[in-house]
Amino acid sequence: MNLRLAIFASGRGSNFQAILAAIATQRLQAQVVLCVSNRDDAGALQIARAAKIPVAVIDEKQFASSSEYARALLAALAKHEVNFIALAGFMRKVPVEVVRQFRQRIVNIHPALLPGFGGKGLYGRRVHEAVLEYGCKISGATVHFVDEEYDTGPPILQRCVAVLEHDTPETLAARVLEIEHQIYPEALQLFVDNQIRAEGRKISVFIK
Repeated sequence: MNLRLAIFASGRGSNFQAILAAIATQRLQAQVVLCVSNRDDAGALQIARAAKIPVAVIDEKQFASSSEYARALLAALAKHEVNFIALAGFMRKVPVEVVRQFRQRIVNIHPALLPGFGGKGLYGRRVHEAVLEYGCKISGATVHFVDEEYDTGPPILQRCVAVLEHDTPETLAARVLEIEHQIYPEALQLFVDNQIRAEGRKISVFIK
């Protein structure tokens, strides 16, 4: 599959940067053709502009309805001939219309082992706090398909990290982020190589 990627990001864009680095070193054969953000001060936009990647700032608060918001997103995606979406720290729920048009072509990365520690309100530091409060011995990251709800799409790739005795949310987050930067480009390359098969919630990876 020839990936023409749109990266959706609200923050500093470290996973976006990791994807670009993987493309630069040919670990990922894809092209990022658009960066979408809901914030005009997002660090991800600076990364995109430095790489001469088109950007679109589309905030749902600008629109009178969710349908108008969805149409604006779809118009931007169509303009740049996007065929795959990767959410990278995007802090807004993607409209149902976009999810359905990009069914099995829209993915997200979550800083925990789903289905644990996911859902509305569980993002960033909150995830790592919840993992530590629960007393987990392992955590990790999950690349998953995006569906109509928060963090409920089928997992594609997961990788673990140990939770250490004296971990803080910050130290755990740093180790999980390293894993995120590894597995997100890996997961996207699986689509490039047509190694993903989906049967309901069962996602199989075929090794060539």
